[in-house]
Amino acid sequence: MNYTYKTKKVCAQEISFNIEGNVITDISFVGGCNGNLKALSKVLDGWTVEEIETKLKGNTCGMKQTSCADQLCLAVREAYDAQKNA
Repeated sequence: MNYTYKTKKVCAQEISFNIEGNVITDISFVGGCNGNLKALSKVLDGWTVEEIETKLKGNTCGMKQTSCADQLCLAVREAYDAQKNA
């Protein structure tokens, strides 16, 4: 299932990815730090929701209380929960 998440309080405006069960693939960000987010997307391809959360949940960016990586954690959890409840 393809999922798109509108981010909050970060430079990237949107995160899209595929989710099958709890496995995340094809992550892409709109906006944000282009090179860093491309690299992050490649590294995390094929990881589970739980693996992504374990490594990145709560990560901050500068003085912000969140980051693109933290927003990804929120996005994959939301998609996973929505998929389970469908």
